[in-house]
Parts: sequence; structure tokens; C-alpha cells
Amino acid sequence: MRTKLLFGLLLLGTLVSSCYSEIIIDDDYIEPGISVENAIHKYDLWYVDINATQGNGEVPFLQRAFTITFNNGRLYANNNIVGIGKTGNGYGIDVGNYDVFNDGIRINHAVDGRWPLEVYVVNSNTLELLDVATNTSYYLKGYRQSTFDYDYVFYDNLKYFLQEYNAWEKTYTSEEGAINDFDAENFLQFFTDRGTDTFRSSIDNNGTRPNNLTWDYEGDYKVFDVDGDETLKLLELDYDYLGDDYFEFYVINDRTIELYHPNSGTVYEFTGVGYREYLKGDASVTDKKRTKSTNDVKTVKRLRTK
Repeated sequence: MRTKLLFGLLLLGTLVSSCYSEIIIDDDYIEPGISVENAIHKYDLWYVDINATQGNGEVPFLQRAFTITFNNGRLYANNNIVGIGKTGNGYGIDVGNYDVFNDGIRINHAVDGRWPLEVYVVNSNTLELLDVATNTSYYLKGYRQSTFDYDYVFYDNLKYFLQEYNAWEKTYTSEEGAINDFDAENFLQFFTDRGTDTFRSSIDNNGTRPNNLTWDYEGDYKVFDVDGDETLKLLELDYDYLGDDYFEFYVINDRTIELYHPNSGTVYEFTGVGYREYLKGDASVTDKKRTKSTNDVKTVKRLRTK
């Protein structure tokens, strides 16, 4: 059972999480007098819990966003990992407007058009937005922007971070380390192709513009968590000729990454070229979508010591 927001009494629920964040409503918790207007403004930042989404439809702007904010009729969203916590003072960019009706909101999105969504309270900091046309629900978790953990969101979504530049150019290779095939790779590119996280690599000369690159290889990539080491991520590039190889993955800043290759002991630094800001600039980059996913876990020991 779900409880509709009305201008009288309403029932609140309890969120029970599983690996897909299954939602269960508890009818025993009652909070009187909450309107849709009050509910959506209870928190100034709403995290879109994409793994909790239910239904086979899609609301594009919610599928794209990491957070949304309702502010005096304007809708703001953090659609990029790059700059999250800084863009728009942490609220992201202006993506449209909204108005409230008795049991929901009507959103007029700058790209995706008009969307009427019913609003339900799940618990004290969780809302459900239901697209009735497709019977698809998105779940928003409320936070105060001043205490929101942007770093956690950043590091939990590194696969999207890699996709937010047209290319990554190698700008440093350490003198230490054994010669290996990856030494020749000067550019990397990351994207999702029909649901598969894919990378390309190029041996073109440094300084080549992304549009002029010749991609010599294409394969799958994965970002892994490490068992027992919450601060370490791994990047696996599926090269046929390198086998099951991986890199320790370090973020220097939101334009620079460092890859340490344990098998050779070599450190590589890559710099992002051609930032893709979603909903601004080239309309072709508006199709980035989040999908239900969690990082797989590897059991390895961190080998880089400096």
C-alpha cells in the first residue's frame, strides 16, 4: 500500500533496504497536516536513489540526476559528478520549473518537457515520485545541503565520472616501472554502449584533439571496490592482449586521475579533455542515464605505497 499526500491526514512509511532497496510501507506511523508543498521543501537536497527505482518506464530527467532541489518553482539538478558540491553552490544547474497540485507536482523540464508526477511520503526523509503513465516510481532521500556527503556520491559513481570527458589524455608516466604494453596508450575514452560500460584507447600523439583521435582498441571496463579497503577503487580495462589486468584508481581532482599498474609498478596520470556538462552546450550529451548498479568487489592488497 502507498499513501497519497493530501492536505489533511496522511500515512508515512518505513523504508526497508535490500540490494535493490525494496520499499515497504508501514501504516502505523501517522503525521498530520503535510501538504505536497511542505513535503518537497522539507529538505533542500534530494538524492535520487536510482537502485530503488521500481517499474519498467523512465522519467529521463530523474534517470539522469544524482540530486534534485525544489526552490520557489524552479527545479535544480546535479547531473554531473564533475563539480558536484560546487556547481550552483551544491544544488547543480537550473533544469526547469514546477508547480504543485493536490497530490503531486507538474514539472516542465528544459529538455524532457512536461511531466505530472504523484508524490507519496515513504518515511521521514524519503519521497516517492510516481509516473502514473508508466507506473514507474523514483525514490528521493532528503538531506540538508550543508551536511550532504558529496565525496561519497563522487566516489560511489566513478564510472560516470570517467564518462564526463570526451577523452582522457596521458600527461605523465613514472620513470619507475617495467616496460609494458599500456605504455603506448596516450588516450582513453569511456562511455556506455547498449548497457555495457565500454572504453576505447588510442596511441595517437599527445595534443591530438578528441575529434581527431583514431581509436585503436575497444573493450569493456569496470570499477571495483576493494574488500577491507574503503578508500581504494580499482579500474579494470579488458584488453585481450593484456588479459585480466587492473589498475589502482586514484582521483587527484575532478579533471585528473592516476592509474597505478601493480604488475609493472608504473604510475600513469591522465587529464580529462572536453568536459560534457549535461543539459548545457551540445545537445548530443543530454542522453547520459544512470542505471541500477553496484560495484563488484575484489580481494586484493593495495600495492602503491606513495
